[in-house]
Amino acid sequence: MPATIAIIGALEKEVRQIYHEIEHATVAEDAGLTVVGGEYAGFNLVATVAGMGTVNAAAATQFLITRYGANAVIFSGIAGGLNPRLHIDDVVIGERLRYLDTDTALIAESSPSLEEFGSSGFLVDLAEDVLKSHGYASVDLADDELAPGSAAREAADASPFRRNNPTAELKRYRRGTIATGNQFVTGSDMRAQVSAATDADCVEMEGAAVAHIAAKNGVDCLVLRAISDNCDEAYDTLSERSFDLEDYARTASGLVLAIVRRLATQLGHPAFSE
Repeated sequence: MPATIAIIGALEKEVRQIYHEIEHATVAEDAGLTVVGGEYAGFNLVATVAGMGTVNAAAATQFLITRYGANAVIFSGIAGGLNPRLHIDDVVIGERLRYLDTDTALIAESSPSLEEFGSSGFLVDLAEDVLKSHGYASVDLADDELAPGSAAREAADASPFRRNNPTAELKRYRRGTIATGNQFVTGSDMRAQVSAATDADCVEMEGAAVAHIAAKNGVDCLVLRAISDNCDEAYDTLSERSFDLEDYARTASGLVLAIVRRLATQLGHPAFSE
């Protein structure tokens, strides 16, 4: 029986591309969610828009695990950048997920007894491989390591995307830390507070909750974020840039689909055995 992968976004624009790619799609309305299910790359796929915030994300994650028996959960979308080396449309792989406005010691009194959470290691590795194949370079590489003629730059330029878009700015990624809170972060003061509290590379409102529920259920997960802003715009202002946000959301969802396709070649992993 094929494994089931659940894909979740907070906003409809973050999941729209997933909906369009699912084959033999069916639509179900339950638990306040619209769930599109079907097939993709040999997997059963279920995808939904959770809505914004930790409660919405946690509820959607638990529902998809319980109702559909998801073997893995992937959450993708946009986030505000905190790491000054990351720029708009760069990507953070959520190796670590930290709550921002939560007493984590109290959270850890309950199963799974963790104060911070993480994406599954093999999915982080897989996501990094996919990003590299799409011409992304690690933000942790020094500028001289990415200079024309360097091994890392030649590897990035050899990707299909870079070959077809040779003048495009080189995109970066980081296996890093994502901060999750229930407030939209904007302005230099809030940005500095979040950075000091979490040492995160970006901030959003759902990722840690998804990883938390996945850990409670013993299910693999991956959180992936494309940078949409530098926490310097009010939400209403950011939302008005709908064309830009569509592009950044498609960056994340397109990578998710590529990750699922790559995962299809690794069905021998214990988490995805029948």
